[in-house]
Amino acid sequence: MLAKPETSPLDRARGKAYRRLLPILFACYVVAYVDRTNVGLAKSEMVKDLPGFTDGVIGFGAGACFFVGYLLLEIPGSLLVEKWSARKWICRIMLTWGVVAALTAFVQNKYQFYGVRFLLGMAEAGFFPGVIVYLTHWFPSRDRARALSRFLIATPIAQLISPRVSYYLLRIGTDESIGGEIVHHPLFLGLRGWQWLYIGWGLPAVALGIVVLRYLTDKPAQARWLDPEEREALTAELERERLARKSGRHMGLREAFANPKVLLLTLAYFCVVTGNYGYEMFLPSFLQKWYEPTKSQLSYILMIPPVGSLVGQLFVGWNSDRTGERRLHTAIPIYVGGAALALTLVQGLSLPAMLLLFTAVALGLKAYLPAFWSLPSLFLTEAAAAGSIGLINSVGNLGGAVGPTLVGAVSDATGSYKWGIAYLSLSIATAATIIVLLGLGRKQSKPEGDGPLGEVLG
Repeated sequence: MLAKPETSPLDRARGKAYRRLLPILFACYVVAYVDRTNVGLAKSEMVKDLPGFTDGVIGFGAGACFFVGYLLLEIPGSLLVEKWSARKWICRIMLTWGVVAALTAFVQNKYQFYGVRFLLGMAEAGFFPGVIVYLTHWFPSRDRARALSRFLIATPIAQLISPRVSYYLLRIGTDESIGGEIVHHPLFLGLRGWQWLYIGWGLPAVALGIVVLRYLTDKPAQARWLDPEEREALTAELERERLARKSGRHMGLREAFANPKVLLLTLAYFCVVTGNYGYEMFLPSFLQKWYEPTKSQLSYILMIPPVGSLVGQLFVGWNSDRTGERRLHTAIPIYVGGAALALTLVQGLSLPAMLLLFTAVALGLKAYLPAFWSLPSLFLTEAAAAGSIGLINSVGNLGGAVGPTLVGAVSDATGSYKWGIAYLSLSIATAATIIVLLGLGRKQSKPEGDGPLGEVLG
């Protein structure tokens, strides 16, 4: 029997980091992202129970209020991960996020809803860019897109899990037609289903905050779960890469914020996030208005599009690392998502055809992420990279305020989702075009920044 070849200390450390860190981060992101799905699912019941709630109110609260709060602490949160402690900061995020998310169950009017969404944005701020920065502390560049894809598939997993679990919670306190008969589901502890939806997903976030504090490790040098030679090998590899990036002219934080490449990446992210959140927040409403499924049917239907996201993210993360190419792995999926969303405007499509298009939308608007978030570290290091990732994510995520708010407002004004979807599609296509023209992320054998915009920006 042939003996297995002995792996190097560096390879053993890389494997242990995957197995130890990514499951924790993955679980945190699943629970956090479920909130984005919850608002769309709870909308129909909240509109029935709460006075003055409309598509516009839900869109403004879920989008604008949340992401303005998110913006305020996003960049400081990223810098705290770089300069202080990812473990403590992510723990803080999960604890406060869980508490505030659960408080959404007790809003009674639109102004309370706006307030709690604003606080929720502040509570969650720094999580996503903080994780992006944190992964650079643990994974060499050859592993980074793959590690990102393992983390980012939490979003389609959340979207797969949430509809069916949420369906059972949303039934509480409602009447439902089952087999032609009306079945009443009683209140539980005096609360309705949409209230339990927020409480039921907020409490796991608090529990995960404690797990993060106990099991996450800030840097390889602090990891007691690595052997001494593994710690040394991984630390040396990461330091070698850091010094190689710093061999050129050092860029400070202020200069990075004014760098045209950073600003264009921010604009591109803003445009694609506008499309993504506008689509995700109102997908249940699109389907309910166009096809009128039952609540149970809708919960199953909503589990189909995330399958595209899951497959796309895993493929892009793997193939982008394999080829060393980031630009087209970012732009092509975004183009696919935008084109598929535009095609949903074709009249008379059957439900299976529409679900195929929405699956392509979900694939495109998630698959690009592992490659996209590998772009800033191609020309930035340390605080400049951390702050710029925070800038790109925070300002870019204001698109999450624009998309749902615009779709909701247009729906209230026209009674149709058509013009909102058209705008989202155009915004998505703009994002992909910026990435192509910028030229960052070609194969590593070629110089970076040699696209049409890259040549101008230097």
